[in-house]
Amino acid sequence: MTGEPSGGRADGVGGAHTLASAADGPSGARMARSGKIKVHVASKSNVSLYVVLSAFVLVTAFSLVTMDYGKVSFPAAMAAAVEDFVTMMTQPGLGGHFTLPDVIEGLFVSLALALLTTFIGAVIAFVLGLLASCNLSNKGVSNVIKVFMSVARAVPIILWVLVFSVAIGLGPEAAVVGLLFHSVAYLVKAYSESFEEVDAGVLEALRASGASWWQVVFQGVVPEKVNEILSWTFIRFEINFVNAVAVGAVAGAGGIGYQLFLAGSFYYNIHEVGLIVYLCLAVAVVLEVVATKLRKRYIVQR
Repeated sequence: MTGEPSGGRADGVGGAHTLASAADGPSGARMARSGKIKVHVASKSNVSLYVVLSAFVLVTAFSLVTMDYGKVSFPAAMAAAVEDFVTMMTQPGLGGHFTLPDVIEGLFVSLALALLTTFIGAVIAFVLGLLASCNLSNKGVSNVIKVFMSVARAVPIILWVLVFSVAIGLGPEAAVVGLLFHSVAYLVKAYSESFEEVDAGVLEALRASGASWWQVVFQGVVPEKVNEILSWTFIRFEINFVNAVAVGAVAGAGGIGYQLFLAGSFYYNIHEVGLIVYLCLAVAVVLEVVATKLRKRYIVQR
């Protein structure tokens, strides 16, 4: 007698749970009235995103339709661009404006610029990264450095180079300072976030044993985070090489970027442009391979 009501309640609860599960579907997904599972549920954020994307598409389409092309034939221009691109990629060579030693020298100038800015930037960023870490520095100092570095990162490298070219003058100096400024801002963020991930117990143990601030850094932080420090530095070196090529013409810094600018904008020699592009791509691939091997051989297996 006493078991029957209990069993009835259990069946009722179980039945309700079964109905709720059937209504929700697998993993709590909502069911439509037709019995099908609603994979996507509309939300205000999704609607806003669709509205913004639709507006961009409409504005772009309107601009393409109403743009005054003058006497330019769009199909003919596209065909010529494709033809020039194919020629550039399939027929690279020297056209008499540069010799091969000149191009190689420009390549090494760009590499030297990237190496210089990366090395100096890494040293400065290491100190600032320590001061920007909440677990190693005062909170006020940390916040000030992080805000300043965020502003520095938000400004494109080209703009920094132009700003310093006004103060210093066009030349390699403006390119070095501009690249260095942005490299420091980039690496400070990377280093500080890595330092903040160090186990707090390790730092507290070192402090309790009477270790100084620098001893805490070099005995507790650096040994644990050297992998990430070197990895971020390698990545920044690759980025700086690309940026050195880009700012070569903007700031008159020379290097292979300036030669690329001359070949494309002054001499209009597609073959020379193709050769320089292939050299830049080859160096970028070599840097990536070398960085990967160094990380695997000397860092990961340490």
